[in-house]
Amino acid sequence: MEISPLGPGFAAELRGVTLADVAADDTVYAAVRAAFEDHSVLLFRGQEVSGEGQLAFSRRFGPPEVTKVGSLGTGTNFVILTTIGDDGKVVPEDHRYAMRNKANQLWHTDSSFKSVPALTSVLSARTIPDHGGETEFVSTRLAFERLDPALQTKLENSFAWHHYGHSRAKVAAGLATPEELEALPPRCWRLVWRNPVNGRGALYIASHTYAIEGMERADGERLIEELTAAATAPGTSYEHKWKSGDVIMWDNRATMHRGRPWPGNEPRYMVRTTISATAADGVETMRPPSLQAAE
Repeated sequence: MEISPLGPGFAAELRGVTLADVAADDTVYAAVRAAFEDHSVLLFRGQEVSGEGQLAFSRRFGPPEVTKVGSLGTGTNFVILTTIGDDGKVVPEDHRYAMRNKANQLWHTDSSFKSVPALTSVLSARTIPDHGGETEFVSTRLAFERLDPALQTKLENSFAWHHYGHSRAKVAAGLATPEELEALPPRCWRLVWRNPVNGRGALYIASHTYAIEGMERADGERLIEELTAAATAPGTSYEHKWKSGDVIMWDNRATMHRGRPWPGNEPRYMVRTTISATAADGVETMRPPSLQAAE
């Protein structure tokens, strides 16, 4: 297996290995898992991807999430990200599919709004536009390490609130349905996720983050904005231009990502599996003491 760096201090392409290799071979899995812990974002090119193969690969890293209510793929282990409607045509820009894709263009980490956050997401390209539609990543681990040590200490002892409805409301009122809001109440997590394998800390923030426990709302929002700006500063990102057969996995504990716009008349169909974090991934250290939900 060859590891070829891609981004500024994080992200790498793995060559000479397939998803099937990882699913079938303990030694290959161990090497890929080590690369995942080191580089946070891993690219596999030229994969022959099926739903069964993607899920077998994903299960190597932990328990797969069941897709939430309101998403394409609800009740399965797959999230379908598409602009193709039931009639086989590209949906108009005001269609819910298109609006949800706009929400994904906000900087975020997957599943921080759930009762169990995510370790990793695995995204495969099935149908992609001829141009546009890139996915951009930043390392919140490197962002944390760039902060002043005094601020690092403060943040390690702080907690932030995350809510699915907060991020969706940035795009359009009512984009999050009543059923989604009922199923996904606000969640509170430590602001820094420290990796139990290498000991490195990372900011745990997203477009879903709306408040800092113990801070006035305006002050908390200001801090969230400042940390997001620091993490996404020019020159800190890796922007992936998709090709058919590409599969990317990323560490939701140590990165943020966003989709980039593409022509509204071009089809896009991608499939994501998401793996829940476990105690071995450090999730238990993220849980706050008993807190009342922020208003």
